[in-house]
Amino acid sequence: MTPPATTPPLHGRTALVTGASRGIGLAVAHALTQAGAAVLLTARDPDGLRAAVAEVRALGGRATGLAGSVGDPAHPEACVTRAVEEFGGVDILVNNAGTNTPFGPLVDIDPDAWRDAFAVNVDGPLRLVQCAWRAWMREHGGTVVNICTEGAHGVGPNIGAYGTSKAALLHLTRQLAGELAPTVRVNAVSPGLIRTEMARFVWEDAEPQITAGLPMGRIGEPEDVARAVRWLVSDDACWVTGTDLVVDGGTRVRGARTGAGAAYTVHERLRAHGG
Repeated sequence: MTPPATTPPLHGRTALVTGASRGIGLAVAHALTQAGAAVLLTARDPDGLRAAVAEVRALGGRATGLAGSVGDPAHPEACVTRAVEEFGGVDILVNNAGTNTPFGPLVDIDPDAWRDAFAVNVDGPLRLVQCAWRAWMREHGGTVVNICTEGAHGVGPNIGAYGTSKAALLHLTRQLAGELAPTVRVNAVSPGLIRTEMARFVWEDAEPQITAGLPMGRIGEPEDVARAVRWLVSDDACWVTGTDLVVDGGTRVRGARTGAGAAYTVHERLRAHGG
């Protein structure tokens, strides 16, 4: 006897994923469509976005795209409007788009570059939540996941603008979780070093040394983060809000390791990049 088909956990829901043309954002789009959601992908690169949408559709997902930058004040509303028109709502918002520039000591950072980092990493996510709330979530509920960084819990060389803006995003996550509960759940996922293009300058040519210092023995893959996001937006996490799920392969507990593999190479790579 054939067992009854199981309804996918996110069936009937619509997700909006930013920074979705590659890396973590694309992996999240795949994970959510595989769980049954329809997904609107957005990213700055039109060609990359078209390819990502085609890739998701080829695997059976319902997807559409809208190119643009979350740092553009008009883009968040355009994305939410498209999601409502195309798929009927915005039940899930994943704020993944981000920039890790400008590099260098904070005392040398150009003020305009500093503002640009906050426009993408903080202002854009807030505008998207505001637009999603007004257009759909206030009446229908929903869930938001902000992609932060394990580095927001500490400091590091030459990434002060990135770390500070992501720390602000983490605080924003908690503030919104309190303000929007119980209608909307708001959480964060803070990845450690992930094999993405944005982080290539860190892990490329140094992966063996880096993994030797990680308790889990490897750097992360975009799918590691996507699985965490998929759980947080599902009903399995219905009593979870205002939390930060750290997905870092044990980076924060590496200090307990001993022996030759205990050294941590990421900060050395960041120092070299800044130089």
